[in-house]
Formats: sequence, C-alpha cells, structure tokens
Amino acid sequence: MTIAVDETPDALAGRLAPYLDQHLPQIGRLERLEKFASGQSNPTYLAQTGQGRFVLRIKPPGPLLPSAHMVEREYRVMQALGQSAVPVPRMLHLAEDAASPLGRAFFVMEHLDGRIFWNPALPELAKPERAPIFAEMGRVLAALHDITPADIGLGDYGRPGDYFARQCKRWTAQYRASERSPKPDMEALITWLGANLPPDDGQVALVHGDYRLDNMIFSHTGPAMLGLLDWELSTLGHPMADLAYQAMQWRMPHDGPLKGLGGQNRTALGLPDEQAYVAAYCSARKISPPRHWRFYMAFAFFRLAAILEGVGARADAGNASNPSGALAYGEQVPELVAGALGLIRGGK
Repeated sequence: MTIAVDETPDALAGRLAPYLDQHLPQIGRLERLEKFASGQSNPTYLAQTGQGRFVLRIKPPGPLLPSAHMVEREYRVMQALGQSAVPVPRMLHLAEDAASPLGRAFFVMEHLDGRIFWNPALPELAKPERAPIFAEMGRVLAALHDITPADIGLGDYGRPGDYFARQCKRWTAQYRASERSPKPDMEALITWLGANLPPDDGQVALVHGDYRLDNMIFSHTGPAMLGLLDWELSTLGHPMADLAYQAMQWRMPHDGPLKGLGGQNRTALGLPDEQAYVAAYCSARKISPPRHWRFYMAFAFFRLAAILEGVGARADAGNASNPSGALAYGEQVPELVAGALGLIRGGK
C-alpha cells in the first residue's frame, strides 16, 4: 500500500526548514514557501526567509523518465557560468537525492527581481522597447555559444560530436516511453529526421536546450537580461539546436499555450523577423549563415513535441507540476508535428 506524502508548500517547508538551518544558515530561518504557477518540469518555489527571498527548485515526486528532471545538472551549469558573460542567478546550495530531506534533489539559488515576458509580441512594452529585448536575447545566446566549455569546468558536461544523431535517438526513446496514443505523423517525422541527418561539422558548444523568452528575467529599467533560467535540458551540443529552437517562436501561432509570432505583423510591432534575428546572431559570432536550416527547424519541432508528450503523460499520471497547463501543452503535440512536416514538404 502506497502512503501519500503531503506535497503542499507548508508541508514541504516543514520538512526543509531543519535541513536548511543546518546546511544554509546564512539565509535565515525558512518562514514560507510559495509555489510559482508557471513551469511544467521541476516544481519551483519562492522561499521567504529571515534574510529575504530565495528560490528553491525541486525534482517532482513520482516515477521519472531516465535522465529527466536533473536539477543537479542545472545547479552545476549555472554555478559554472557565474563569472561568464551569460547572466545566471547565484547558486547557494545543492542537496542531492540521498541527502535531501524530501528524498529527491533540490537546490537553492538567488532570487532575481526583474521582469518575465510571456508573450513574444511584448504588448506590455512600447514599440521602441521591443527590438532591444530581442537584441539582448541574441547577444546572450551568442555569448553562451562562444564559451569554450572546458574553460569553465564543463568539458565533460556532455558527449561532443554527432549531436543531432544522438538527440534524435534520445528523444525518440523518450517520446515512445510517454506516448499516450499512436501518432503516425510523428513516426513519419522520426523517419525523415533519421534519413536526413546533416554531416557532423565539428561544432560543439554549451547549449541551453530550452532557450525561450519566458525562461529569462529582464531588468525593470531596460533590456538587460538579469538571468537565464531552466537549464534542465542543457548539455554539450550543436549551437544551431538552440538557435532553431528559439526561431520556432516566429512560426508558431500567436493564440494558444505555445504563444508564438505566427500571423503577427512584426514590422508594425517593431520586432525583427526570423531571418534578421538569425543574421544578427551569426554576425555576433562571426560565423556564416547556417546550412541545413530546414533540418534544424524540423528537429526543433520534433524535440519540443517529444518533450510535451512527456508533459502530457505526467499530467495523466497525476504528478505534473502544473496539471491544467500540462494538459494544455500536451494537446499541442499534433500541431508541432504538423509544423515540422510542413517544413519537410516544401516549406523554408
């Protein structure tokens, strides 16, 4: 018989407080936890203590897919980036599974006081303020990909080479492990990707894996990015994977949970188009325009579809961090697959 464990913020705070008193006394006594409503992967909480506000990020309860929800990797990569040109919160403490009073890993980090934008059209900003936000996103992405991983202690953070072949294999396995109903179009996409892998060109960078607007915190007074968050999917990989993943926002519809810029008048909004954004990134890195862009974009759609199938499966199993949001995201899988197949069948 399984005994349910109380996962309310008050119950978690009660279990965490003695541990934090012992291992992180400098932040003061834990007084309250408040769960952030956003986030589909690792539950994240605002922690009020005697010394101010901090953030806790915890593995979710219940059975987890292999290599998923690795908050330990998030902690390691953000700690390594602390002195780099990529803005991240300051890491304060990591409790791995065996040491955690919750029975699963969590970490504590600095709380950043800034703005999070959920809509890439940036309706809350005046027109002249919008393009600088996109320029800052491109600047930080270029800075991330220009880092030599070994220089910051991350030379062993992933396997170099054959990134797309390995990722196609990994996400195919993850997708099939969480598939909720047969999807012939997804199988067709998997087959196409396997048959059209570009040759390995030797590019290796630290890739974020989920580089999108709502994983960033910006200053209240300008376009400066204060922190890039949610590094769970980071690894050593090909920089075009990050660039194509972000470029999906220009192609996805504006309505719905995966809010993109499809159908929006970018010129009227004061926003760059996809081509201009990619060109600015390449200029910042002093590299040529990407070859095999159709493959990179199709892969980005496939990978996100595989991720969201897992999100939907966690909702069905009752252990999603945000159940209603998880169900909505899971329903987007056919639309993402259709976007990839549209590229394959004659799109650009």
